[in-house]
Amino acid sequence: MRRARVLLIAEAANPEWVSVPLIGWSLARALAEVADVHVVTQIRNRAAFLRAGLREGDDFTAIDSEAVAGPLWKLAKALRMGEGKGWTMLQALNAAAYPAFERRLWKRFGGEITAGKWDIVHRITPLSPTISSPIAPRCRAAGVAFVLGPLNGGVPWPAAFRAEMRAEREFLAPLRAAYKALPGRRATLAAASAILAGSRHTASEIPARFGDKLFWLPENAIDPARFSHVAAHAPGPLRIAFVGRMVPYKGPDMLIEAALPMLRAGRARLDMIGDGPLLAGLRAAHGGTPGLTFHGWLAHQAVQDVLGEATLLALPSVREFGGGVVLEAMALGVAPLVVDYAGPGELVAPGIGFKIPLGDRAAIVAALRSELERLADAPELLAETGAAARAHVARHFTWQAKAAQIARLYGWLLDGGARPELLASPQL
Repeated sequence: MRRARVLLIAEAANPEWVSVPLIGWSLARALAEVADVHVVTQIRNRAAFLRAGLREGDDFTAIDSEAVAGPLWKLAKALRMGEGKGWTMLQALNAAAYPAFERRLWKRFGGEITAGKWDIVHRITPLSPTISSPIAPRCRAAGVAFVLGPLNGGVPWPAAFRAEMRAEREFLAPLRAAYKALPGRRATLAAASAILAGSRHTASEIPARFGDKLFWLPENAIDPARFSHVAAHAPGPLRIAFVGRMVPYKGPDMLIEAALPMLRAGRARLDMIGDGPLLAGLRAAHGGTPGLTFHGWLAHQAVQDVLGEATLLALPSVREFGGGVVLEAMALGVAPLVVDYAGPGELVAPGIGFKIPLGDRAAIVAALRSELERLADAPELLAETGAAARAHVARHFTWQAKAAQIARLYGWLLDGGARPELLASPQL
């Protein structure tokens, strides 16, 4: 298979940040091992690219769209009414700002694309399926394959957690589906040669007529060099860890409530890692509970050190798009316990983790407590599941594995043949 010449659009890509920018950076670097790539990113990432050793002009180009993006970003921060809140508002304003980035990109690279310098144009960020691509139809007109995704986001709020939705300032969430009527979205999907969906929900929002070019590929992966610790699974009480923002929809309060009887009886220990608005109240209410430790925010290496001492990651989140922390725990050999909804529910399967049904708060607490009680009496099952989870991630969910999966897609687009299966796909 010849190496594809790929113009990678990664508007958000930064090795020094987390979340979407780190995904964009990690996937772009992995794809550089399987294709001849040039990354196009936003000017805010330029300094980090240079510090990482990339050469401007050769390895990447930074596009300056701050004249549009800067004011809208400031407006988004004001309207979100709190750090980490109002994600739907943020994405709506990102959708308004992003076309300026692609217009400037086309001004710089449109001639090269039209002249056939690039085999494929692949937009890996933004991840949001609500943000259209103005250049996708132009690529199609030029006879150049356009790949979109992985796309993910917009998982509906469960009806039983409307109060949590309001606490997150997600007042626009009920209106999110209006993006499907935008003409730019239809033109983008029609022009794309392949669409990568990071979740079943995102796949369900793609019209059925585009099903022949729709592939399931979760956006998250791990770097094995950053997850070298292997869980000890030492004898003793059940070691539970929670990693995430201390916000209502991630359920740290539900986990503590479920684990309290076991903590008080000395049958479990619980490490709560993360910061957020719930932390102060949880510390005030439960700070004296035996076996319960609030670590607050920790640097990434310190998170691995604490998580690697656990035998179980418990993440009762009721609205998680990707669930990267689930893969991180699995990479350490720590079995995950999640609510069977959205991203974590798709990453966890029998034999590599445990799931409880989505319900209201009382049902989730009861199911968590029952499962914790069961697993406390099954240390061999936890060790076996953790080992299987670690092997599964090493096989399918490293950045190198993800790049190899996408390389098969590139080969199909360029050379034809049988449609590739990137991963064992859920029903799309």
